[in-house]
Amino acid sequence: MTDSKYFTTTKKGEIFELKSELQSEKREKKKEAVKKVIASMTVGKDVSALFPDVVNCIQTDNLELKKLVYLYLMNYAKSQPDMAILAVNTFVKDCEDSNPLIRALAVRTMGCIRVDKIIDYLCQPLRNCLKDEDPYVRKTAAVCVAKLYDINAQLVEDQGFLDLLRDMLSDSNPMVVANAVAAISEILESSPTAQQVLEMNASTINKLLTALNECTEWGQVFILDAISNYTPKDDKEAQSICERVTPRLAHANAAVVLSAVKVIMKFMEMLDGTSEYVLTLVKKLAPPLVTLLSAEAEIQYVALRNINLIVQKRSDILKNEMKVFFVKYNDPIYVKLEKLDIMIRLTSQANIAQVLAELKEYSTEVDVDFVRKSVRAIGRCAIKVEPAAEKCVSTLLDLIQTKVNYVVQEAIVVIKDIFRKYPNKYESIIATLCENLDTLDEPEARASMIWIIGEYAERIDNADELLESFLEGFQDENSQVQLQLLTAIVKLFLKRPTDTQELVQQVLSLATQDSDNPDLRDRGYIYWRLLSTDPAAAKEVVLAEKPLISEETDLIEPTLLDELICHISSLASVYHKPPNSFVEGRQGGLRRALPPKSSSGNLAEQETQAVVENMGAPAAPQSTVIPGVDSLIGDLLDMDLGGPSMAQQQQMFGGPSQTPVQTSGAMDLLGEGLDSLLGGPAPAGDGGLGGLGDIFGMSQSQSYVPPQEVWIPAAKGKGLEVTGTFIRKNKQIIMDLTFSNKAMQPMAGFAIQFNKNSFGLIPANPLQVQSPLPPNQSASTSLVLNTTGPIQKMEPLTSLQVAVKNNIDVFYFSSNVPIHVFFTEDGEMEKRVFLATWKDIPAQNEVQYTISNVEHNADTVSAKLRNNNIFTVAKRNVEGQDMLYQSLKLTNGIWVLAELKIQPPNTNFVLSLKVRAMDVYPSIQKAYDTILHN
Repeated sequence: MTDSKYFTTTKKGEIFELKSELQSEKREKKKEAVKKVIASMTVGKDVSALFPDVVNCIQTDNLELKKLVYLYLMNYAKSQPDMAILAVNTFVKDCEDSNPLIRALAVRTMGCIRVDKIIDYLCQPLRNCLKDEDPYVRKTAAVCVAKLYDINAQLVEDQGFLDLLRDMLSDSNPMVVANAVAAISEILESSPTAQQVLEMNASTINKLLTALNECTEWGQVFILDAISNYTPKDDKEAQSICERVTPRLAHANAAVVLSAVKVIMKFMEMLDGTSEYVLTLVKKLAPPLVTLLSAEAEIQYVALRNINLIVQKRSDILKNEMKVFFVKYNDPIYVKLEKLDIMIRLTSQANIAQVLAELKEYSTEVDVDFVRKSVRAIGRCAIKVEPAAEKCVSTLLDLIQTKVNYVVQEAIVVIKDIFRKYPNKYESIIATLCENLDTLDEPEARASMIWIIGEYAERIDNADELLESFLEGFQDENSQVQLQLLTAIVKLFLKRPTDTQELVQQVLSLATQDSDNPDLRDRGYIYWRLLSTDPAAAKEVVLAEKPLISEETDLIEPTLLDELICHISSLASVYHKPPNSFVEGRQGGLRRALPPKSSSGNLAEQETQAVVENMGAPAAPQSTVIPGVDSLIGDLLDMDLGGPSMAQQQQMFGGPSQTPVQTSGAMDLLGEGLDSLLGGPAPAGDGGLGGLGDIFGMSQSQSYVPPQEVWIPAAKGKGLEVTGTFIRKNKQIIMDLTFSNKAMQPMAGFAIQFNKNSFGLIPANPLQVQSPLPPNQSASTSLVLNTTGPIQKMEPLTSLQVAVKNNIDVFYFSSNVPIHVFFTEDGEMEKRVFLATWKDIPAQNEVQYTISNVEHNADTVSAKLRNNNIFTVAKRNVEGQDMLYQSLKLTNGIWVLAELKIQPPNTNFVLSLKVRAMDVYPSIQKAYDTILHN
């Protein structure tokens, strides 16, 4: 009979019966009783009352009974810590048993019993097991170190277990090496402080690669993941590692294949992209990825999500494998949609005919969601491959002729984008689109059709009648349609003012007086004010030339893509999000990045040299990405309300404007005209914004700006003096610089370069300085910085090493960037999250500082700090003492929590800080001190 019988009994008085059976002298009866206890525990019954009786059964030679008792112990030790101590002697004894299975069982159970009281007793048995002669015991003990580190990290470090774990990487048994690697990876993820002890080097990596060939498949995954976190010292080492990892691409296990792909994708970044070896690697990567698509649907989906990232990084890998991404009739919908996305990414002029025929076929499927995506895909092909646009439009027209409602609607949505991409090219099809007006019932399709009518109103004779037909049910329309209808009718009025005056008054009245939607009302008031005061300005705003839509609107942002490539074969690569966005308690500072490009030689030396050599090199042009179909509301708002930029204005008027720009005009849109509509004058002191400055993000407050300091004195700069400071403004870090020429000759050819630093700070654009700069003159400039550069921990943390070049020489200086410029605008935590995070950070991480002579109360302190992106999450008063609980977030994702105690009239404040990355404490304390005293 099977063990299922133990789960069927529900007798009353069962606990008492089990108690007597557990005390039986007969071994078999005792074993049966323990099985019943485990069965009851498994189905959720509370059998903790039997703890002493079950523990008494632990002293037995029967391995099965011992396993059952250990299982019970793991479950109830936390709720009965005092009783669990009774089992300690047995653990110690079992760790010295002659049977390696019992020794391993004892050490595994020790790691799973999370009770502080018994941890000290387990150190010596664990140390013995780490040096055990049997590899099965050693590999079990390695995992136990990681579990013990999670309970008491300090104890593990003090007892030297980390050193023992590192030594196990040289073990002769490959499974011991694999488990040691797994344990080390686990420890490093939870604690960056262990990095110094467990840091990988070339010798360690060589040992791991040797063990790779003999490991089980999961051991190989652990080792490959550890190798992927290592940064080779040069391209030769990177190539050597790739050569030894490449055979793993032929493994039968999908996880091993993807882990090998991750290592190769990461290290290929260091190699010369044009070399023969890289081209060979690219060819070798395609077959294993294609093979993954013949597995079951779930594995296919994971593979496709990873392939999506790989294709965005290196589309040449799968450029000849389009056919494997063609959809099969029995694919689940989630696989179909993912294949469709990859097909579009791989589409080129060479294969567009093949892709288009396939997409047209998909558009006649029965699955509505899939058909919609297929129709949109045809539109994306038109935007991506210009020579095929005409064929794509023709295909879409054929689909419209089918008169299938949802196909027609999707076609109209994508045709709107094609009009944006290719203006004045395909407008002849508008008549066909207008024929299907009555069938449109989805907000997105209706909004797209309205945009087309408004945009091309001068070509559509009955545009006013068509728009009026939409206006009849204005109040019942979706807000997206209402916004677009308002804009379209204003466009029509500006193009044909004589016969549409009544129509525009009607829509403005509906938008401003009868609507509860604040977005619609605001837009209505702006248009009303524009049309009533300055129709010419209204024309410039509403009929401004639209930027061309981008060919790829859904590409992942490059720095995020690089990070996700480092997480191939993990959940992050399936979600397409970094781990710290969905794993609670994940260290923000452990952001992974691809290694820098390298030619032969040491990377550190190359980077130092590059500071001088690369100066003055122009930044690569960046393509502007316009919101696509998937963010239509944002797109509709942007394309009609965003007036032309200064560059566009100059282009439109054939050069820089000769007349002074009336800066108050834009702000006056909401001035007295709006006030008269609302029935009252604007309150004073709002800078002419009618009290709405805050709505438009025009903050009245200002963050602390440090005074300029001399970075290069004229004596050291051969006549060049450089002064400057750092500020945070409009969510950007800005370096304000003043160059003074105190020499006797003009200076030119200015450029700037940063060395690696703690926050990855680099210039976002080349340096723009008046050139040439005549003698005895100064020029000021503001250099926008971003934090996507290479990272290297500096001492102090905010130190920045800079090289400035001109036609005379290259000059070097070092400056400390005030850390408050790295505080981001999204650093305000929810109260619940703040509380949970405060508890989660160990108490030993908390530090206290006293800030003296602060002449502010709690409210002004809170406002002052908020201006610098230190947010007050909660405030309470305890016996006359104000307690402010605050959060801030650094640009590298590190969160800092603070408690500020203010006891009026005492001017000394007590600041308590809690953060996982403790290196930031001195800088944060200095930031508080500086902000509160300025």
